[in-house]
Amino acid sequence: MPIILLINGPNLNLLGTREPHLYGSTTLRDVEEHAKSLATSYNTDLETFQSNHEGHIVDRIHSARGRVDAIIINPGALTHTSVALRDALVGTSIPFIEVHITNVHAREAFRHHSYLSEKAEAILVGLGTFGYDVAVQHAVKNIVNGEV
Repeated sequence: MPIILLINGPNLNLLGTREPHLYGSTTLRDVEEHAKSLATSYNTDLETFQSNHEGHIVDRIHSARGRVDAIIINPGALTHTSVALRDALVGTSIPFIEVHITNVHAREAFRHHSYLSEKAEAILVGLGTFGYDVAVQHAVKNIVNGEV
């Protein structure tokens, strides 16, 4: 069975309580459970991982090499700061989709640059937590099944 790895970076464990006017009231657990259910409906397994520590995320990406078919990642603030995260994603050669709950381009200027975007298969911004649904569907159809 194909495997998708869903990674959430720093502070996303606070979903549902952190700045609900920006991020909504859906919790990370809700997002993960819904994504797993959606993936299962496509006969695909979905694993989840969240960390507030850059090195732990890099290690998790490395451990996915040769085992995971696609990665969906909301890197949080690491989007704008982490060359190490970019290098891990590129180095494992696992296709990935970058997700952001808010429209980062309509926010502070420092959020406009992503170290990951030019290497991503797709980028979803500003769709709220629905962006994770779109990412799962895209990963299954276009990456796992190759129906581009």
